[in-house]
Amino acid sequence: MTEPVLEIEDLRVSFPNREGGRVEVVRGVSFTLGRERLGIVGESGSGKSQTGRAILGLTAPGGQVTAKRLAFNGIDLLNCAPKQRRALRGGRIAMVLQDPKFSLNPVMTIGEQIVEALQAHTQASKREARKAALEALAAVQIDHPERVYQLFPHEVSGGMGQRAMIAMMLIANPDLLIADEPTSALDVTVQLQVLAILDKLVAERGMGLIFVSHDLRLVSTFCDRILVMYAGRVVEELPAGGLAQAQHPYTLGLLNCLPKLGATQHPLPTLDRKPEWAL
Repeated sequence: MTEPVLEIEDLRVSFPNREGGRVEVVRGVSFTLGRERLGIVGESGSGKSQTGRAILGLTAPGGQVTAKRLAFNGIDLLNCAPKQRRALRGGRIAMVLQDPKFSLNPVMTIGEQIVEALQAHTQASKREARKAALEALAAVQIDHPERVYQLFPHEVSGGMGQRAMIAMMLIANPDLLIADEPTSALDVTVQLQVLAILDKLVAERGMGLIFVSHDLRLVSTFCDRILVMYAGRVVEELPAGGLAQAQHPYTLGLLNCLPKLGATQHPLPTLDRKPEWAL
């Protein structure tokens, strides 16, 4: 693996509970990321998204983030100045969220939002920013970018909105992209198109990519490595082509629940969770 873009050691995220204590939703997560595609997979509530938000400094109010090391290109993200952290967020580190309906500003056009993202991190003039925004829309395979530039979010399809989100996050040429279930709201055909766009951009720009998903099969075909998370911690790490060598019973349980062509599964398999998995 190349020199790490991101280094995480013993990352923990906690929130207050009703009893006056705190509950950890991310527990001791550790990994490094080079210029590669890393998949983080697990069920809803396993801590995937909270891990990504902690990297960006977007943990919700009341949340507490600690780590022995949380560094991006040698920058200590936990101890750097707030101004530096804001400059990194959206500039050198970007995040694509899973549903453009809730991520795009409904009262701004697609083009205005992409231009705003670029001008927040560069000294580009309005003319330069507009040209860059049109090029970014073309780069994510949007036909007629001049027309889409002028549309509002409600006027585009889910797939086009997700591509616009990707264009917005990539326009400042980040070194690290966190994609939080970017294809979960899309149909299968559009899913493949979005994945192809991400794959091409990572290869061409040499970015590091963290791909968060609940779809183990999708991640295994797209990423280079996979982290499997359960109850806030990483229970197994695998090469993307090594699912057949999975050892942890949670990973094996997820694989067993996947439908198999030509196989009769009745009754449908369920995941038999063990209390010790959460320890």
